[in-house]
Amino acid sequence: MVTAESDGDGGARDSSLRSVTTGLGSSLAYLLSRAERSVNRDLAAVLAAEEISVDQWRILQALADGRGHTMGDLAEAALMPHPTLTKAVDRLVERAVVYRGHDPADRRKVAVFLANRGSDLLSRLEAGIAEHHRAILATYGTERTERLMHELELLVRSLEG
Repeated sequence: MVTAESDGDGGARDSSLRSVTTGLGSSLAYLLSRAERSVNRDLAAVLAAEEISVDQWRILQALADGRGHTMGDLAEAALMPHPTLTKAVDRLVERAVVYRGHDPADRRKVAVFLANRGSDLLSRLEAGIAEHHRAILATYGTERTERLMHELELLVRSLEG
């Protein structure tokens, strides 16, 4: 039987949630990492058909705006350390899905751009990505998923100041 208790804000909370707040389950960083692994595991399966990793997909998505990005900006957008990003971009350049060129804002800098083959690749991945998102919505619920995404965005903004 599930009982309710106060959540400190005047609302009720499932007592079954109490088991999550002990040990590793009491660490927000741990729970976020577990959630990321679960989401990315299924996303990686979708991307595998095109031999693209989750990190490479993030790079392609960041470049999809057509503006070109410096490696520093791309590392931040793709959530990757510079050395890892450089290797991933090199692999994408070898596949001719991205290319390096001059940064339009400062010709002394190098920027990375999405090639036509990269746009085609993203188009082919679209249906699988959409299905992955629908599966999450079906499992977790549309309202809860949207609320979670909103709350995570607020958390990131507050932590990044």
